[in-house]
Amino acid sequence: MRLDRRRFVACACCAALAPLGAIAPKARAAEGKRTDLSPDQALALLKEGNRSFTTDAPFRRGATDRDRRIEIARGQTPFVVLVGCSDSRVPPELLFGRGLGELFIVRNAGNTVDSTAMGSIEYGVVELGVPLIVVLGHEKCGAVQAAVSVVKDNAVFPGSIGRMVEPIVPAVLRAQGQPGDLLDNAVRENVRRTVLRLRTAEALLADPVKAGKLKIVGARYDLDDGSVDFFEEG
Repeated sequence: MRLDRRRFVACACCAALAPLGAIAPKARAAEGKRTDLSPDQALALLKEGNRSFTTDAPFRRGATDRDRRIEIARGQTPFVVLVGCSDSRVPPELLFGRGLGELFIVRNAGNTVDSTAMGSIEYGVVELGVPLIVVLGHEKCGAVQAAVSVVKDNAVFPGSIGRMVEPIVPAVLRAQGQPGDLLDNAVRENVRRTVLRLRTAEALLADPVKAGKLKIVGARYDLDDGSVDFFEEG
Protein backbone atom coordinates (compact mmCIF):
# COMPACT_ATOMS: atom_id res chain seq x y z
CA MET A 1 0.00 0.00 0.00
CA ARG A 2 1.38 3.40 -0.98
CA LEU A 3 1.25 6.48 1.18
CA ASP A 4 -1.39 9.06 0.21
CA ARG A 5 0.76 11.81 -1.30
CA ARG A 6 -1.89 14.42 -0.58
CA ARG A 7 -1.13 14.08 3.10
CA PHE A 8 2.63 13.90 3.43
CA VAL A 9 5.49 16.29 2.75
CA ALA A 10 8.50 14.80 0.99
CA CYS A 11 10.84 15.93 3.75
CA ALA A 12 14.03 14.08 4.50
CA CYS A 13 13.82 14.66 8.23
CA CYS A 14 10.16 14.56 9.22
CA ALA A 15 6.68 13.34 8.35
CA ALA A 16 4.63 16.49 8.76
CA LEU A 17 1.14 16.59 7.31
CA ALA A 18 0.64 18.90 4.34
CA PRO A 19 -2.08 19.98 1.92
CA LEU A 20 -2.69 18.64 -1.58
CA GLY A 21 0.27 18.93 -3.95
CA ALA A 22 2.90 19.38 -1.24
CA ILE A 23 5.08 16.60 -2.67
CA ALA A 24 6.80 17.74 -5.84
CA PRO A 25 8.51 15.27 -8.21
CA LYS A 26 11.86 16.99 -7.67
CA ALA A 27 11.60 16.59 -3.89
CA ARG A 28 10.92 12.87 -4.21
CA ALA A 29 13.76 12.39 -6.68
CA ALA A 30 16.17 14.00 -4.21
CA GLU A 31 15.64 11.12 -1.84
CA GLY A 32 17.78 8.92 -4.11
CA LYS A 33 17.64 5.16 -4.21
CA ARG A 34 16.33 3.06 -1.34
CA THR A 35 18.39 0.59 0.63
CA ASP A 36 18.69 -2.84 -0.92
CA LEU A 37 19.09 -4.52 2.47
CA SER A 38 16.58 -7.15 3.53
CA PRO A 39 15.02 -6.96 7.02
CA ASP A 40 17.34 -9.71 8.27
CA GLN A 41 20.43 -8.08 6.77
CA ALA A 42 19.53 -4.76 8.38
CA LEU A 43 19.08 -6.46 11.75
CA ALA A 44 22.42 -8.26 11.37
CA LEU A 45 24.18 -4.93 10.80
CA LEU A 46 22.72 -3.54 14.02
CA LYS A 47 23.80 -6.60 15.99
CA GLU A 48 27.29 -6.43 14.52
CA GLY A 49 27.54 -2.73 15.34
CA ASN A 50 26.50 -3.29 18.93
CA ARG A 51 29.06 -6.05 19.36
CA SER A 52 31.74 -3.61 18.24
CA PHE A 53 30.41 -0.97 20.62
CA THR A 54 30.59 -3.29 23.63
CA THR A 55 34.23 -4.13 22.88
CA ASP A 56 35.22 -0.46 22.44
CA ALA A 57 36.20 -1.10 18.83
CA PRO A 58 37.09 2.04 16.82
CA PHE A 59 34.12 3.79 15.24
CA ARG A 60 33.73 3.09 11.52
CA ARG A 61 35.94 5.30 9.36
CA GLY A 62 33.98 7.51 7.02
CA ALA A 63 30.74 7.18 8.96
CA THR A 64 30.65 10.85 9.91
CA ASP A 65 33.33 12.56 7.83
CA ARG A 66 33.01 15.39 5.29
CA ASP A 67 32.58 13.08 2.28
CA ARG A 68 29.73 11.30 4.01
CA ARG A 69 28.06 14.60 4.88
CA ILE A 70 28.23 15.69 1.24
CA GLU A 71 26.92 12.32 0.08
CA ILE A 72 23.81 12.33 2.26
CA ALA A 73 23.10 15.99 1.56
CA ARG A 74 21.86 14.73 -1.83
CA GLY A 75 19.37 12.36 -0.18
CA GLN A 76 19.09 9.86 2.65
CA THR A 77 18.88 6.07 2.51
CA PRO A 78 18.34 4.87 6.08
CA PHE A 79 17.90 1.15 6.67
CA VAL A 80 16.31 1.24 10.13
CA VAL A 81 13.54 3.18 11.84
CA LEU A 82 14.64 3.32 15.47
CA VAL A 83 11.91 4.07 18.02
CA GLY A 84 13.85 4.93 21.15
CA CYS A 85 13.85 6.79 24.43
CA SER A 86 15.06 10.38 24.78
CA ASP A 87 17.38 9.34 27.62
CA SER A 88 20.77 10.97 27.07
CA ARG A 89 22.50 7.70 27.98
CA VAL A 90 21.01 5.89 24.98
CA PRO A 91 22.53 7.36 21.76
CA PRO A 92 21.36 5.04 18.94
CA GLU A 93 24.07 5.74 16.36
CA LEU A 94 26.84 5.14 18.90
CA LEU A 95 25.51 1.98 20.53
CA PHE A 96 24.83 0.42 17.10
CA GLY A 97 28.04 1.70 15.52
CA ARG A 98 26.20 3.47 12.70
CA GLY A 99 26.96 6.72 10.93
CA LEU A 100 25.19 9.65 9.35
CA GLY A 101 22.11 8.88 7.30
CA GLU A 102 21.71 5.26 8.40
CA LEU A 103 19.13 5.45 11.19
CA PHE A 104 15.75 7.22 10.97
CA ILE A 105 15.19 7.96 14.65
CA VAL A 106 11.94 8.63 16.51
CA ARG A 107 12.64 9.47 20.17
CA ASN A 108 10.60 10.42 23.20
CA ALA A 109 10.70 9.62 26.90
CA GLY A 110 9.52 6.03 27.29
CA ASN A 111 9.77 5.12 23.56
CA THR A 112 5.99 5.29 23.13
CA VAL A 113 4.14 5.90 19.85
CA ASP A 114 1.55 8.65 19.46
CA SER A 115 0.09 9.97 16.20
CA THR A 116 3.13 12.11 15.43
CA ALA A 117 5.52 9.23 16.07
CA MET A 118 3.35 6.86 14.01
CA GLY A 119 3.39 9.27 11.09
CA SER A 120 7.18 9.47 11.27
CA ILE A 121 7.49 5.68 11.40
CA GLU A 122 5.15 5.23 8.43
CA TYR A 123 7.07 7.88 6.49
CA GLY A 124 10.31 5.99 7.05
CA VAL A 125 8.81 2.73 5.81
CA VAL A 126 6.61 3.93 2.96
CA GLU A 127 8.54 6.88 1.58
CA LEU A 128 12.14 5.96 2.46
CA GLY A 129 11.81 2.19 2.01
CA VAL A 130 13.18 1.19 5.40
CA PRO A 131 12.98 -2.61 5.89
CA LEU A 132 13.39 -2.73 9.69
CA ILE A 133 11.78 -1.08 12.71
CA VAL A 134 13.42 -1.48 16.12
CA VAL A 135 11.61 -0.46 19.29
CA LEU A 136 14.37 0.11 21.84
CA GLY A 137 13.74 0.25 25.58
CA HIS A 138 16.52 0.48 28.12
CA GLU A 139 17.57 -0.38 31.65
CA LYS A 140 16.40 2.00 34.40
CA CYS A 141 14.09 3.98 32.13
CA GLY A 142 12.83 7.05 34.03
CA ALA A 143 9.53 7.23 32.14
CA VAL A 144 8.75 3.60 32.91
CA GLN A 145 9.79 4.15 36.53
CA ALA A 146 7.28 7.01 36.67
CA ALA A 147 4.57 4.67 35.40
CA VAL A 148 5.55 2.14 38.06
CA SER A 149 5.14 4.81 40.74
CA VAL A 150 1.68 5.65 39.35
CA VAL A 151 0.62 2.02 39.70
CA LYS A 152 2.26 1.31 43.06
CA ASP A 153 2.01 4.66 44.83
CA ASN A 154 -0.76 6.56 42.99
CA ALA A 155 1.84 9.15 42.03
CA VAL A 156 0.69 12.23 40.12
CA PHE A 157 2.96 14.18 37.78
CA PRO A 158 2.56 17.83 36.72
CA GLY A 159 1.90 19.25 33.28
CA SER A 160 2.22 16.99 30.29
CA ILE A 161 4.45 14.52 32.11
CA GLY A 162 1.44 12.65 33.47
CA ARG A 163 -0.11 12.35 30.01
CA MET A 164 3.21 11.14 28.66
CA VAL A 165 3.36 8.38 31.27
CA GLU A 166 -0.23 7.17 30.78
CA PRO A 167 0.46 4.90 27.75
CA ILE A 168 3.12 3.05 29.76
CA VAL A 169 0.84 2.17 32.69
CA PRO A 170 -0.72 -0.89 30.96
CA ALA A 171 2.77 -2.35 30.54
CA VAL A 172 3.39 -1.98 34.27
CA LEU A 173 0.07 -3.65 35.07
CA ARG A 174 0.97 -6.55 32.81
CA ALA A 175 4.40 -6.86 34.41
CA GLN A 176 2.99 -7.08 37.92
CA GLY A 177 3.28 -10.57 39.33
CA GLN A 178 6.04 -11.61 36.93
CA PRO A 179 9.18 -12.98 38.56
CA GLY A 180 12.13 -10.61 38.72
CA ASP A 181 12.43 -6.84 38.84
CA LEU A 182 9.18 -4.99 38.19
CA LEU A 183 10.84 -2.01 36.50
CA ASP A 184 12.85 -4.11 34.09
CA ASN A 185 9.89 -6.36 33.33
CA ALA A 186 7.79 -3.26 32.65
CA VAL A 187 10.47 -1.92 30.28
CA ARG A 188 10.22 -5.11 28.25
CA GLU A 189 6.42 -5.17 28.36
CA ASN A 190 6.35 -1.57 27.17
CA VAL A 191 8.48 -2.56 24.19
CA ARG A 192 6.32 -5.61 23.46
CA ARG A 193 3.13 -3.56 23.48
CA THR A 194 4.56 -1.09 20.99
CA VAL A 195 5.91 -3.84 18.74
CA LEU A 196 2.51 -5.55 18.70
CA ARG A 197 0.76 -2.30 17.90
CA LEU A 198 3.08 -1.53 15.01
CA ARG A 199 2.69 -5.03 13.59
CA THR A 200 -1.08 -5.05 13.66
CA ALA A 201 -2.69 -1.63 14.03
CA GLU A 202 -1.76 0.15 10.81
CA ALA A 203 -2.12 -1.28 7.30
CA LEU A 204 0.80 0.83 6.09
CA LEU A 205 3.02 -1.30 8.33
CA ALA A 206 1.04 -4.55 8.61
CA ASP A 207 0.92 -5.14 4.86
CA PRO A 208 4.72 -5.03 4.28
CA VAL A 209 5.21 -7.17 7.40
CA LYS A 210 2.92 -9.83 5.93
CA ALA A 211 4.75 -9.58 2.61
CA GLY A 212 8.11 -10.15 4.32
CA LYS A 213 9.42 -6.73 3.27
CA LEU A 214 9.42 -5.30 6.79
CA LYS A 215 10.42 -6.66 10.18
CA ILE A 216 9.49 -5.07 13.51
CA VAL A 217 11.51 -6.17 16.53
CA GLY A 218 11.90 -5.19 20.16
CA ALA A 219 15.13 -4.65 22.06
CA ARG A 220 16.46 -3.59 25.45
CA TYR A 221 19.70 -1.67 26.00
CA ASP A 222 21.80 -2.38 29.09
CA LEU A 223 23.29 0.83 30.46
CA ASP A 224 26.05 -0.96 32.36
CA ASP A 225 27.63 -3.18 29.72
CA GLY A 226 26.39 -1.48 26.54
CA SER A 227 24.77 -4.59 25.10
CA VAL A 228 21.44 -4.69 23.28
CA ASP A 229 19.22 -7.71 23.86
CA PHE A 230 16.96 -8.25 20.86
CA PHE A 231 13.70 -9.98 21.62
CA GLU A 232 10.30 -10.11 19.99
CA GLU A 233 12.03 -10.67 16.67
CA GLY A 234 8.87 -12.44 15.45
